[in-house]
Amino acid sequence: QVQLVESGGGLVQAGGSLRLSCAASGRTFSSYGMGWFRQAPGKEREFVGGLSRSGSTTYYVDSVKGRFTISRDNAKNTVYLQMNSLKPEDTAVYYCAADVRGYFAGRRDEYDYWGQGTQVTVSS
Repeated sequence: QVQLVESGGGLVQAGGSLRLSCAASGRTFSSYGMGWFRQAPGKEREFVGGLSRSGSTTYYVDSVKGRFTISRDNAKNTVYLQMNSLKPEDTAVYYCAADVRGYFAGRRDEYDYWGQGTQVTVSS
């Protein structure tokens, strides 16, 4: 069983930055593909981006490309989501997820483990 715990959320003004962390339990973290998702009130959970096992390959949806950066530190069993130039429409609960096959696709049902989420609120 893998446990994922997000942290780093909070309230920030538009144009500001936040860095989310997702700490994973277990010894096989480096074999997982990792994804970040978000869910705004009244909306479905959507894919934000993901990265490969080594962190050498990343993918971002268009709405965050150039503003968000996903990275990982396999020695610390942690994946990060650096969010810059935040906009009010980025307000959501952010979740990290792990795919034990090593992929980082955009479909929620392809991920095996999920964190509990952390709230990000961007004020205008």
